[in-house]
Amino acid sequence: YPIKSRYFSTSPKDFPQLKNDTFLRAARGEETQHVPVWCMRQAGRYLPEFRESRAGKDFFETCRSPEACCELTLQPLRRFPFDAAIIFSDILVVPQAMGMDVQMVPGKGPTFPEPLKEPEDLQRLRVKVDVDKELGYVFRAITLTRHKIEGKVPLIGFTGAPWTLMSYMIEGGGSNTHSKAKRWLYRHPEASHILLRMLTDVIVEYLLGQVAAGAQALQVFESHAGILGPAEFKDFSLPYLRDIARRVKDKLKEAGQDVPMIVFAKDAHYGLEDLSQSHYEVVGLDWTIDPRSARERTGGKVSLQGNMDPCALYAPKERISDIVKKMLEGFGTRGYIANLGHGLYPDMEPENVGAFVEAVHQHSKLMIKQM
Repeated sequence: YPIKSRYFSTSPKDFPQLKNDTFLRAARGEETQHVPVWCMRQAGRYLPEFRESRAGKDFFETCRSPEACCELTLQPLRRFPFDAAIIFSDILVVPQAMGMDVQMVPGKGPTFPEPLKEPEDLQRLRVKVDVDKELGYVFRAITLTRHKIEGKVPLIGFTGAPWTLMSYMIEGGGSNTHSKAKRWLYRHPEASHILLRMLTDVIVEYLLGQVAAGAQALQVFESHAGILGPAEFKDFSLPYLRDIARRVKDKLKEAGQDVPMIVFAKDAHYGLEDLSQSHYEVVGLDWTIDPRSARERTGGKVSLQGNMDPCALYAPKERISDIVKKMLEGFGTRGYIANLGHGLYPDMEPENVGAFVEAVHQHSKLMIKQM
């Protein structure tokens, strides 16, 4: 990677001044000149340069290389005028830090050779995780990227949420039903809460480390929220999501820092009201939620992010523009961050991603002018 290693001793201070704070302002519900836009998985396989950079390299080895993560984070910014970047990493670095083996198997995805089967398996996990030692490579990637991004846009740090990580650790990989993980919730509720608390403690330290390293916003991915029913969500997901936000905010407040936090609980329609009162500034939405109803149900308490169907990017460019316009009309331009309702897929055309970004900027500028 063409990154000079002299940058690498750079400490997490004296960062270049931020030139475009539209994303941060929208997260806080302030006025902006256009609606900011970024995409989940914007550093990804839909870009030929990404595939080239990653060719023949082990996925988690790439995650552990700050220079590689920096390069992959910056690639989409060279092509598109996104209003934010998200550090290239993976949610499963947290179970790794707790002592679990995770491998990225081609054609299969993330795989845990020895998943957690019974409550006694919790003894295999590290009780006290030295986050700097185990996840310092993520912090170094964030610091390096903050310098290399040269203040162009803010940098988002992220983590998986406790329930989502728990389900991976028990399922041993992806799953449609998550029945092994849910079996724990019904058969071993106490052990489930012990594991969720362990994960929460690591996540809080991990997010604080990301901010100390230079992250300017944080997103918590509860990707498997939709697998839970409303009662289980309230018991096994929501309290931990709240706890994370509250603890991170309290610690940052002590240091006089204010970093907006986004919660993205995919498919958790039933949880919208609760999520909007969970100490997060922004609630991310998937594409199955109607923008107007989301506004109504969250009662102006939070900014919203989302929620175009990623598959809409397969449409012709004019159609993408129409879909974006309608979405903006539904959400309104204040306290809104445009995004997809899930990540970009590998077979998407980069030009169509460009059309999406352009449409958000163009339509929103017009709408704001006319107000």
